[in-house]
This record gives sequence, C-alpha cells and structure tokens, in this order.
Amino acid sequence: MTRIAPGGTIGIFGGGQLGRMTALAAARLGYRCHVFCPEADSPAAEISAAATIAGYDDLEALDGFCASIDVATFEFENVPYEAVARIAARMPVRPGWEALRTSQDRAVEKRFLNSIGLETTCWTEIRSASDLRQAPCPGILKTTRFGYDGKGQVQLQEGFDAETVWAIFGAERGVAEMLVDFSHEVSVIVARGTDGSVALFDVAQNHHRGGILRRTLVPAPVSSSIKAEAQTLAARAAEALDLVGLLAVEFFVTRSGQLLANEIAPRPHNSGHWTQDACGADQFEQFVRAVAGLPLADPARHSDAEMVNLIGDDVHAWPNLLAEPGARLHLYGKHDIRPGRKMGHVNRLSPKARRKGPEA
Repeated sequence: MTRIAPGGTIGIFGGGQLGRMTALAAARLGYRCHVFCPEADSPAAEISAAATIAGYDDLEALDGFCASIDVATFEFENVPYEAVARIAARMPVRPGWEALRTSQDRAVEKRFLNSIGLETTCWTEIRSASDLRQAPCPGILKTTRFGYDGKGQVQLQEGFDAETVWAIFGAERGVAEMLVDFSHEVSVIVARGTDGSVALFDVAQNHHRGGILRRTLVPAPVSSSIKAEAQTLAARAAEALDLVGLLAVEFFVTRSGQLLANEIAPRPHNSGHWTQDACGADQFEQFVRAVAGLPLADPARHSDAEMVNLIGDDVHAWPNLLAEPGARLHLYGKHDIRPGRKMGHVNRLSPKARRKGPEA
C-alpha cells in the first residue's frame, strides 16, 4: 500500500466540476492538485495548484504531468489506455485501468455486472441494422461509449424501421436495452480504500428529466431490505473491480421490488452531491482519502437532504438561493451557460427523520 502524505500532489485527469470539488476537498486535507485536461477554461483548473492543458495523446505533456505528481486519478472515465499506462508505469493510478475499461463501454459494463450476479434489464449488443431487428422492444438504443446525460440514445418503439434507426444512430456499436417498468431509480456510492476497507453512503433516490439528473432525495423512499441489498451489490462490484476510490452504482427498482443495475461510474457522482452538506465527510473527501491511501471516514448522514441540479438558465436563480434559509449553494465557475449544461447545484437539509413501515 502506497500512502501519500499531506503536502503531496494528486494528479487529476479531467477538468470538470467533479475535479473542482475533488480539488477543494483535497486542499482541506493538505494536498495540492494538478489537473490534466484539454480545455483551458475548466472549472477544476481554475482552483487547482497547477494545470496542464494538453491532449491525452500528448506524450511530452503526460511526462511533465507525471513528474509533478505523487498519485493519479480521474474525474471522468474516458481517458485513453495509452495515457493511463504511461502514468501507471511510474506511480499509483487509482482506480486502475480495469475499473476504467469496464465503465468506458456499456457492453463490457453489462457483461461485468451480469458476471458478478447483478441483474440488469434485458439487453443485447448491436453492431448492425440486422442485429437491431432482434433488439428488445420497446427499448432504448445507446452508444457503447461516450454517451451521458441522455446523449447518444434513440428510443425503439413497436414497429420501428431498423435500417432507418441504425442510419440515424450513426455509431459503429450500440447496446439495446428493454425499457424497465420501475417505481424508483436509486443509487449507491461506495468508497474502497487501498486496504480493501469499504464505506457506503446511504441509498439515494434520483429523478431524471430528458436523461439528465434533476433531483436527488435522501433517504430514498424504499424498504430497508432494498437499501441493504443495493449497498451489498455496490460493495460487491467495487471489490470485483479491485477498485480504490469511489464507485457509483445506479439501479432501477421494479414495481415488484427487484433491483436491476443500470450503470456504474468509478469516480464521484452527481447523485452523491447531497453528501457535501448532509454528512460529516462527503464523497469528495472519501475519494481523496482512498486515492491518497488514507483511512476512510465515517459516511454516516446527519440530515435528510434534497439536491437539485441547476441546469442551464436555472443558475440565474443564484441570488434567491443565497437568500433562502438553509439552502447550500454550490456553483461550478462555468461562464458559458447552455441548455442542458450543469452549472451548479443546491442542497436543502432537513432534520433526519425516523421512517416507519415499508419505507424505513
């Protein structure tokens, strides 16, 4: 186990808001962060101790980045293998390549989940219009790579024309998933340390609109048995990946109470932003602790919470949110406001309630 002492430098691939909030958490623990990303005006670069602005295929820039850090991590998954391998040959990279590889490709991800006993909706890999004719329907056709927030997806309705849909889709590979009749969408964030220790945050309920997370509620209004099962399955996935860092696992809860795994993400996750104000140690601190090889913190929640994303023009409400009693505003420092772009979020806390009956 390699432990990075406070005063060391954590290298972060990616310059988005997750990197920004990770760098803020790292600073509280006495670490510096060095961001590597292609974008000059990135939220994480603005507040980090150093930033390398270069492409992930720039070997000279990668070598300079590597020489200045003590450990490397990621705030998004889609970093090329060659960049990961170049850094990993010289220092710890947490999480490792296997976790990244698995989460980069939806087909690989679903095979992994099924192989460790996590059920998913009915799915099939699609490589041609001919494959698409056998797709579950009604369903959703998704790109295997680079899709997020509802991008790279096509609805499959009864009677769809496979040739037309495949031409519109435009990708070389896809995954077709049967639509799920679910009662809730929930997620679990699990931290796993270098010593194999695991810390689980409470199960959250998520509400999406247009493929984008809009609202997260904690505690999730599902039974204690479903919560326990979701946490057990999330921990199983983290252990199977030998992950060091954070893993977010999203589930559908069917109307019969079955848990179907949807996606995984080996990094801090939007559905965990509520932890910033409702827990003694949030997801970003846990992430830094795991990556640096420190003991994990207690993930216990002290309050109930609602997190609301500020999407596009929603951010203009910032004066009212700052004036709202109890609202905790988190803005990402983005200057370009666009429809569908996450500009910040607000957390609202309430006293931790004792739930009774089936929603306990």
